[in-house]
Order: sequence, then structure tokens, then C-alpha cells
Amino acid sequence: MENILIVDDSRLQAVQLESILEDEYDITVAQTAEEGLGLARDKNFSLILLDVIMPGMDGFELLKRLQEEIVTQSVPVILITSLSDAQNEQRGLILGAVDYITKPFNPLIVKARVNTHIKLYNYRRQVEYQSRTDQLTGIANRRQHDRYSFTKWNEAARLQIPFSVCMLDIDRFKAYNDTFGHPAGDKVIAAVAKTVSSHLKRNTDFLARYGGEEFVAFLLGDNSRKAFEHLKKVRQAIEELHVPHAPFAGQWVTVSIGGVTVIPKVESSYEIHLRIADAMLYDAKRLGRNQVVWANENMEQLREK
Repeated sequence: MENILIVDDSRLQAVQLESILEDEYDITVAQTAEEGLGLARDKNFSLILLDVIMPGMDGFELLKRLQEEIVTQSVPVILITSLSDAQNEQRGLILGAVDYITKPFNPLIVKARVNTHIKLYNYRRQVEYQSRTDQLTGIANRRQHDRYSFTKWNEAARLQIPFSVCMLDIDRFKAYNDTFGHPAGDKVIAAVAKTVSSHLKRNTDFLARYGGEEFVAFLLGDNSRKAFEHLKKVRQAIEELHVPHAPFAGQWVTVSIGGVTVIPKVESSYEIHLRIADAMLYDAKRLGRNQVVWANENMEQLREK
């Protein structure tokens, strides 16, 4: 059931709206703009119904605040008002409202407009999800990596916490595809993604398919030794899937991993450290594959084998 937030200082009006919508939606009511802002930040709502005239912070000011917050700016807001002049309607739409509902309420109009905007919201969310998700594996795609890495790198620089980035590549994957075919290769890529994802579950972990059989991941907060040991477990878990490889390529499908840990500075570059991780991956391949090679905070190399 979709969640709707009603922000209205009039308890009577809020109850009227709730009675119209409660059969189809989960309703939360806030009676001040400040309370509404806090709830909108903390919970996931598909729509906000916002009264324009409230004491203290009014609906227009709250709408502006909602549009400025990253976590709330995509949630559609319908303004509720008895004001029918074009000037107020224009002001609300300019600030980002998607529609108006006027008082007194017509239940059929309220339901129709709410249903329409929730459908549009869910459609936009689905389109956005597809645009940032790799369709084969269900993890983030390269486009999402390019956007998200910038945000997390700056966050680590601001907090001065370790940032680890690694590149992961399936060993001798072309030989696998040539032997078993591309549909079988797709299943291997999906299995590797699922296994890596199962080991990167924290909110500060991130995994994306970078292209073909190559993946990129980053972890926040772990020193180089801890990140190195964690990725060794990831590599071992993939080997332990015991997916048979092409006869001349090895017994099982395996991966090589290269990574680097750094405490970012504002003037430093994520792209440079991604290239360092790629260089560590190259060394892992060169040194025999199926292993992890890592650069620590002092740019000293840690090798698994």
C-alpha cells in the first residue's frame, strides 16, 4: 500500500482527507510544517498533500524546503487551499507542486488526482531504476557508478575516512564464452554479481557492472588491510561456486581483483585512484590470476599469493 503524508494544521480537514483516501492508501498526518518536514525526511512517501495556509512556516515555505532536500525533492506535492486566484496557483507550481486541490473537498476529484500523481511517481521511479541498473545482473550499471562515485568520494573526503575502490574481472572469460556460448557466459556474470553482492551488504558498500565481465566496487570506512582481507573472501567465494571453466582455462571460473585504499583529499581525484585499482588488477592478472593485489594508504602493494 502506498504511503501518503497529509500536512494540515486543521485536524478536521486532515480527517476529511484521510477518510477519502484511507481505503486505498496508508495515511500519515502532520499538523505543523516542521513535523511534516521531519516525517518526509524519515519515511518513504509516494505523495504529500500540503495545506497552503498554516501558522509559522506556511505551505509555500515547506514546499520550498522539500524541493531543496535530496531525500524529498522527487516526492510529488499537491497543494490544498481555498485560494482560487491564479497568482497563488502560479506560485505553487513554480515552487514545484504538481497539482492543486481546492476546499471544500470533492472526494471523486481528490481520489482522481491522487491516483494520477502516484501512478506518475511510480512510473518515474521505475524509469529511473532502469536507467541506473544493469539489466543482466540487477546491480548498478556504469552510469550509476559514474554518478554515485563522485558523491561518495566527496563524502569520504569531508569526513576524512578511508575510501577503498577495486576492480574485479572474470579470468579468461573469452575462453569461457567461446567454449560454452554467450548465454552460459551471461549466467556466469550474473552468478559472480550475486556472490559479490552477498559480501557487500553495508550501506557504505557499492558494486556496479563496469562493462562486460568487469565490475567495480568501493567500500567506505575500512583500512587497507581490512578491505584487502574482505576482498580475498569475495574471490574465494567465487572460486567455491565451482563453475567448470573451459578445459584449457582452469578447473573453475575465478576472478582477479585489484584495489587501493586512500583517505581522500578535496583536491584529489577518484578517477586517478580508479586507474590505480585497474593497475593492481593488471598485476593480479600478470602474477597468475585468481588473486587479490592491493595498494595500501602508503601505496605499498599487498599480494594474496
